[in-house]
Amino acid sequence: MKGIKVVTIGGGSSYTPELIEGFIKRYDELPIRELWLVDIPEGKEKLEIIGGLAKRMVEKANIPMDICLSMDRRQALKGADFVTTQIRVGHLDARAKDETIPLKHGVIGQETNGPGGLFKGLRTIPVILGICKDMEEICPDAWLINFSNPAGMVTEAVLRYSNITKTVGLCNVPIGMRMGVADMLKVDPSRIHIDFAGLNHMVFGLEVYLDGAAITGEVLDKLTNGAGMTMKNIVDLGWEKDFIKALNILPCPYHRYYYQTSKMLEEEKQEFVEKGTRAQVVQQLEKELFALYSDPELAKKPPQLEERGGAYYSDAACSLINSIYNDKRDIQPVNTRNNGAIASIPNDSAVEINCVITKDGPKPISVGDLPVAVRGLVQQIKSFERVSAEAAVTGDYHQALLALTINPLVPSDTIAKEILDEMLEAHKDHLPQFFNSVR
Repeated sequence: MKGIKVVTIGGGSSYTPELIEGFIKRYDELPIRELWLVDIPEGKEKLEIIGGLAKRMVEKANIPMDICLSMDRRQALKGADFVTTQIRVGHLDARAKDETIPLKHGVIGQETNGPGGLFKGLRTIPVILGICKDMEEICPDAWLINFSNPAGMVTEAVLRYSNITKTVGLCNVPIGMRMGVADMLKVDPSRIHIDFAGLNHMVFGLEVYLDGAAITGEVLDKLTNGAGMTMKNIVDLGWEKDFIKALNILPCPYHRYYYQTSKMLEEEKQEFVEKGTRAQVVQQLEKELFALYSDPELAKKPPQLEERGGAYYSDAACSLINSIYNDKRDIQPVNTRNNGAIASIPNDSAVEINCVITKDGPKPISVGDLPVAVRGLVQQIKSFERVSAEAAVTGDYHQALLALTINPLVPSDTIAKEILDEMLEAHKDHLPQFFNSVR
C-alpha cells in the first residue's frame, strides 16, 4: 500500500489541528504518507506554528506521516490524492467588514448569510476556481474537498465554472445537529440518524431517528422546552413552540436568521456595542489558540479549539475522505450535485443532503420534494447562490446587486445598492474582477 497524499490549502488555519487529530485516529484504514500544509506568504508564521504542532502530534501518535509545509501551491499539488481547501480571503479583517457594514444599514451582518455571505463568496470563489485550474493541470484525478465558506455557494461555482467533477463541499452543521440531538436525549451519537436535505446553512432534518425509530416529535418538543441546539457563533434565542410544532421538521441553527430576523438583528446590534463583532471575538480566540499551539510541549489538539467553532470538523472531513478511499458506502450529509434528489431544485445545482459515500463520490439519497412550508425559502436561497456565483466569476455589478436584492435578509433594492457600493469599496483589494468591471 503506497499510502495517500493529502494537500490542505489554508494549512495555517486554526482549524488544522482538528484535521490532524482526525487523520491520526483513522491512520490504520486511511494511511496518509504525506500531508502538505499550504498557505500564502502572509500566513507563513501561522503555518510554521501549525506545522510544528502537527509534527509533534504525529510523532506522539508514532505514525509514519510526513508533514510538509509549503507556500508553493503548484509544487504541493503534484501527486495529490485529496485536496482540502479551508481558506479565508482577506482574513478576519474582511469578516469584520462583512459583519459591521450591513449593521449600519439595519441589516444582519453575518459571515455566510445575507450581504456578508455574498461578499465572502465574491472573494472566495475566484481563488477556489484558481485552485481548480491548477488541479486540472497538475492532479486531475484528485478529489477536491472544500470546507471554505460559504460552502454551498463555492460548491455551486465549482460545479458550474470548473472542470473538476470530483468535488464535495463540507460543513460541520449537520454533524453538530446530530450531536446536539444526542446530547438532548443523553444517548450516544451513533444511535441517532437524521434525514438531512436542503442547502448549506439552510439544511433541515426532515426526520430524526433513535435506533431506527422515528422520534422527530419528541426532539422538537425538547427543542422548544429549554433543550437548546445552536453553535458558538449563533446565539440561542429559543423557538416559538407553536411555530416549531407547525413546521414539524428540525431547523438548523442558521435558520434563526430567517425565522427570527428582527430578534437576531437586535441581538447583533447589542453584541456589537458590548463585545464588538464576532470577527473581533474570533481574532482574540485565535491569538490565544496560536499562543497554545506555539508551546513546544503541546502535542494534541487543545480543547479550547471548540470555542472557535471548529467542533466536529475532524469527524466530518476525515470520515468523508476515509469513506471515499475505502468505498465504505456509509451515509453522510455533504454538498454535492442534486441529480434529482430534491425535486424542486435544479438537477445541476449544489444541495446539502444525505449521500451514500462511495469510491466514486457521494450518491445523493432522493427525498422527493421538500415540505411546502420550507420549499420557497430554500429555492430563494438557491437563486441567491446561483446569481452570486455568476457575479463572483464575471465581476458583473448588476448581478451582484440582483443577488443582494433577492436575498431575504435584505429589505429593499435601495438598501441593497447602498450596502453593495459600500462593501465593494471596503473589499476592493480582494475583488479585482469587480473593480475592472466597474471602471
